[in-house]
Amino acid sequence: MNKKTHILADKDREYLWHPFTQMKDWVTESPVIIESGNGVYLTDTNKKRYIDGTSSIWLNIHGHRKKYIDNAIKKQLNKIAHSTLLGLSNIPSIELAEKLITLTHKSGFALDKVFYSDNGSTAVEVGLKMAFQYWQMRGGRYRKKTKFLTLENSYHGDTIGSVSLGGIDLFHKIYKPLLFEGYKAPSPYCYRCPIDNTYPECELECAVKMEEMLSAHHKEIAAVVIEPIIQAAAGMVISPHGYLSKVRELCTKYNVLLIADEVATGFGRTGRMFACEHEDVSPDIMAIAKGITGGYMPLAATLVRQEVYDRFLGEYKEFKTFFHGHSYTGNQLGCSAAIANLEIFEKEDVLNKIQPKIKLLGKLLSILKTHPHVGEIRQKGLIAGIELVKDKNKKTPYPLEQKAGIRVCIEARRMGLLLRPIGNIIILMPPLSINNNQIKKMVTITAEAIKTITEKGNDNFYY
Repeated sequence: MNKKTHILADKDREYLWHPFTQMKDWVTESPVIIESGNGVYLTDTNKKRYIDGTSSIWLNIHGHRKKYIDNAIKKQLNKIAHSTLLGLSNIPSIELAEKLITLTHKSGFALDKVFYSDNGSTAVEVGLKMAFQYWQMRGGRYRKKTKFLTLENSYHGDTIGSVSLGGIDLFHKIYKPLLFEGYKAPSPYCYRCPIDNTYPECELECAVKMEEMLSAHHKEIAAVVIEPIIQAAAGMVISPHGYLSKVRELCTKYNVLLIADEVATGFGRTGRMFACEHEDVSPDIMAIAKGITGGYMPLAATLVRQEVYDRFLGEYKEFKTFFHGHSYTGNQLGCSAAIANLEIFEKEDVLNKIQPKIKLLGKLLSILKTHPHVGEIRQKGLIAGIELVKDKNKKTPYPLEQKAGIRVCIEARRMGLLLRPIGNIIILMPPLSINNNQIKKMVTITAEAIKTITEKGNDNFYY
């Protein structure tokens, strides 16, 4: 560690509080302090280079320092960085809204209006408030529709509203006294089926359980909120084919809105622009963020059907206005980055070019399936989750306090790959711009890290 890194590390420990981090452990860490990035690589203050194996936590799409996005931001900065959307408008926010609606129409979605915010949590929160107010303004018996139905193991963000939707005890249980109540349907987690069944013989019994809840409580449910196809923070849990379309069918049948949280899955991550496309599902409300700017700027959006939007129209004295906003709503720099991001998808034919990469990743990961401490490998597009287990036959997880996932990621970091686990699950989500050789290197390092850590014994990991 050079002198510069020592100084920065000391200041980090003195002044910073890191997210999702036990800071007592951080004091004894030798932190990686990133200084620069280029393509799929990040370089720290010791000049060591790493593959960015999680796209800087699922954000970066086309690689770091993508010239086209750099130039778009610089061009906009020469005009203006920000002005409010409250009572005013601006050029990039208009142009991006048009692009987003055009894009979703091409994807088969009936979404017509864009409401901007600044991160995934707020995009979901906006959707909750829209759904709630929508039914209130319909009046009569619909005013009883004040609750939301979500899935076990769900994660929709960190604001109080989005945490209320969550189903991961490790993240959410402590805040329970602050949260509003809702309904939780079984997660479509086939590897650890909460109903103790087996797909496809189960005939989507988890969806049957959801229907039982909707049948009994639809008069008080405003919306079903779901991460389509992949429950990301649950460990990249992939729902079986047909589940998402069944949820859409149930929402229509029981007259509740469907809110799709595409924050993690949107913008090519699953091999399609949006995960809902895999089952031709059109949500009523859709939350997007993370990859929207290519990993450059904080920006999010909530897209809605015209019929939902129309319920908010009225005379001023009726106060049907959607009373919600953020100081940086529709920020010009963020919108300019997002426009450039979407144009790259078109100019570079990104979605078609990643298909061979998806196949290669699957082929390479399949070799790990026989590893005695790999319980399941889940992949959709360029997203993968490798679930580590203490006992493969019994699917026994490692105790969290053993830090199995953390230690594998530390070992991978030593070999030049930056990963971050979710408990015992190793997450791979590289930039879409990653090439074949880099994919091979990423998987090779991951496999070696798993082997190094787990072969030392279940109870005494090498560290």
